[in-house]
Amino acid sequence: MLHVTDPVGLPALDHSTSSSAPAETRSPAAERQSVLRRHAETPYADALDRYVARGPVQLMVPGHGGSDRGLGARLADYLGERTLQLDIPMLIDDVDLGADSPLDRALALAAEAWGARRTWFLTNGASQANRTAALAARGLGEHIVSQRSAHSSFSDGVLAAGLIPGFVFPSVDGFHGMSHGVSPAALDEALTTAAREGRPASAVYIISPSYFGSVADVRGLSDVAHAHGAPLIVDGAWGPHFGFHPELPESPARLGADLVVSSTHKLAGSLTQSAMLHLGHGLFADRLEPLIERAFTMTASTSTSAILRASLDIARHSLMTGEAEIGHSIAGARRFREMLRDDPRFGVVSDGFDRFDDIVDTDLLRVPIDVSATGVSGHWLRQRLIDVDGIHFEMSTATSLVAVIGAGKTPDYELVHRALVAAVDSDAAAVEREAHAAAGSFPALPAPGALRMPPRDGFFAQTELVPAAEAVGRVSADTLAAYPPGIPNLIPGEEITAETVAFLQAVAASPTGYVRGAVNPAVTSFRVTRTA
Repeated sequence: MLHVTDPVGLPALDHSTSSSAPAETRSPAAERQSVLRRHAETPYADALDRYVARGPVQLMVPGHGGSDRGLGARLADYLGERTLQLDIPMLIDDVDLGADSPLDRALALAAEAWGARRTWFLTNGASQANRTAALAARGLGEHIVSQRSAHSSFSDGVLAAGLIPGFVFPSVDGFHGMSHGVSPAALDEALTTAAREGRPASAVYIISPSYFGSVADVRGLSDVAHAHGAPLIVDGAWGPHFGFHPELPESPARLGADLVVSSTHKLAGSLTQSAMLHLGHGLFADRLEPLIERAFTMTASTSTSAILRASLDIARHSLMTGEAEIGHSIAGARRFREMLRDDPRFGVVSDGFDRFDDIVDTDLLRVPIDVSATGVSGHWLRQRLIDVDGIHFEMSTATSLVAVIGAGKTPDYELVHRALVAAVDSDAAAVEREAHAAAGSFPALPAPGALRMPPRDGFFAQTELVPAAEAVGRVSADTLAAYPPGIPNLIPGEEITAETVAFLQAVAASPTGYVRGAVNPAVTSFRVTRTA
């Protein structure tokens, strides 16, 4: 059964296709059918169809003019004439202009689908959503408590907004090099400490699900954040399909999250670079809405892609009407897990998620594969599968591969399993096993240094490059994050410690690790703020 049976708090919609009976007098089954009838529509995508059908003469941007060949001939041959016809600019009547425009109706349907009070379509990806969320959060105050493993786009937003972050650390699977989420207890401790130290948080930012499919207790986290007087922002970039099948976790907006980042293209079927930002129905909605609207205008393009918007409209329709197809994907992913469990060379990492107190659920459309028993590096195995078989896994760690299955997709798992076996049984794998065994393990994750100045000040300060040995005790001007596990080890304004330098250099020297943001691959020098 779809998670759309509670009509309370839903946004105003175009009810022209709805039942004439009041919602409160209809049965749950009738209400569900009414919802599904509404979501059979794709108002924005249909408006683009009507625009093309009129055969407009375009004496405006974009320069290809919807084709009529000329310099657009090669592009039309490459993408198809219809793609260029659909590629129209903003501010077109009966598309995105006017009261109750097709765009307005598409946004209202999306808000209903994800259980939000309001939704924004984004064409600069979830990175735009993260930056928008950070700018909006600054309108509530300068202090924020953020999960330390936040995406770099949120860190960018922190810098742009002038936020001062405090941190709550995720649980880390040291063996697999995976960072997961945070527990309500850990968040409560972080918020209590921040308040006691005179920097009470005006907002909280957490991540769920993780890259590896682990799902945090969003309801519990929202309760904790709200008890401390702060809204909860959830980076749900990897969970845009949540809430659309009973075997999947619920949409965070229905679990008390105040703002949800949703990377719709990742598993929900829209085109790359399209995403959504959802505002929840909570107590902070009235304060957040105008802040988000203003921040959105700062982060959005003034030449927003109509094609990307249409793909979001269509993806929403597909999720709302495609429960059976999503079920097939889940069943296929379950079969794949069983294949892996039955093969002693492989395992399923999520089978051990119960060891972590922050994980309360698993995304079944993410399959993290334990390859440690094969003796080869997950990084090597991923590249081998690309080079030999044309099979692309989403990501790897030294001990794992992560498969991402789009909602409604059913890959040939038997073919994938055969390719995995062939790769680890190959002569090349024997050579890799020796190299991987010699690589050794990474040192323990170091604690961060003291925050000596606001991150924005550290980023914009005058800087100089110094050798690593001279960087200890200085203030970093860069964000550096060792992979695995991808948690920022330094942010601008933070003191560089000897332990952090040693850790970053050890990861950089490993064939299975790298440091994002480093001045050079070996991390032999650091960019620091210039002293007076």
